[in-house]
Amino acid sequence: MSKVRAVITGVGGYVPNYRLTNAELEKMVDTSDEWILQRIGIKERRILKPEEGRGISYLAVKAVEDLKRKHDFDPLSVEAVVFATSTPDYILPNSAALTAYRTGLTRAFCFDIEAACSGFIYALEVAEGFITSGKYKKVLVIAGDILSILANYQDRNTCPIFGDGCGCVMLEATTEEVGMMDSILRSDGSIPEHLHVAAGGSFRPTSHETVDQRQHYIYQEGRVVFKHAVSNMVSVCEEIAKRNNLTGQDIDWIVPHQANLRIIDAVAQRLDVSREKVMINIEKFGNTSAGTIPICLWEWEPRLRKGDNIILTAFGAGFTWGATYLKWGYDPT
Repeated sequence: MSKVRAVITGVGGYVPNYRLTNAELEKMVDTSDEWILQRIGIKERRILKPEEGRGISYLAVKAVEDLKRKHDFDPLSVEAVVFATSTPDYILPNSAALTAYRTGLTRAFCFDIEAACSGFIYALEVAEGFITSGKYKKVLVIAGDILSILANYQDRNTCPIFGDGCGCVMLEATTEEVGMMDSILRSDGSIPEHLHVAAGGSFRPTSHETVDQRQHYIYQEGRVVFKHAVSNMVSVCEEIAKRNNLTGQDIDWIVPHQANLRIIDAVAQRLDVSREKVMINIEKFGNTSAGTIPICLWEWEPRLRKGDNIILTAFGAGFTWGATYLKWGYDPT
């Protein structure tokens, strides 16, 4: 009997209309276009404005609609929706359920997961398990964030990094030798103080004091995060390549989390993969957390070919990190 695998059969995405440029940031905080480009590699980022819409489910609905336009499917055939986000519409209900209702996926069970910037590859692993168990055949994975609500526009070190966006993929059962081949996922909760949002959860609930002290924004110690991101992303990518007998020549694409251009370049160099094989769009979208990898797949979809060897890798708060090896499942139409 052939082995059942989970394969991506379509990609959708959406980013807000408004472009926040470096020139505009120069008027808000002590920074410059040159400083941002040299340190992070970002020229602009997309921001969801209230006049366009509100909530991550707004972006998710747009992404699912984009997926359906390109890869038509029966909404009632989708059996589960897994939504990776750190910025849900509400504490409850979950944003997956809101998105499913608004897109007609009314027979799916739905839930959110939170693994920060690694959320997409974590969600893929969960969805793959549903499919390879044989119980489900079609699962929608959504990943994205509205990080502009967590950006401290008084902090020159962090506010240029973050943007808003969302992507999604349809995952289906197949017996072909394509789809998700292997994953390595890791986490370390011992040093959360280096990258966190201090208040707003059950440990430090919202109060006048937490608002006054600006504890509801992302705090990051850049040098520490950079060091951990490079070493851990490289480590899992090397491990997954080794156990699947992949060399740099065998890898068609690396899809790294878009956190910092210097991190992306360091990972590619350590893996001996040319920059032409690395998906990079941080310069125009910034860091959309869980959304960066599916947004890359959304942009590069026309260039992908069935059988392409692709490694996805991410690092995020938690710390969370990992790598997923997949073989692309279809040619562009």
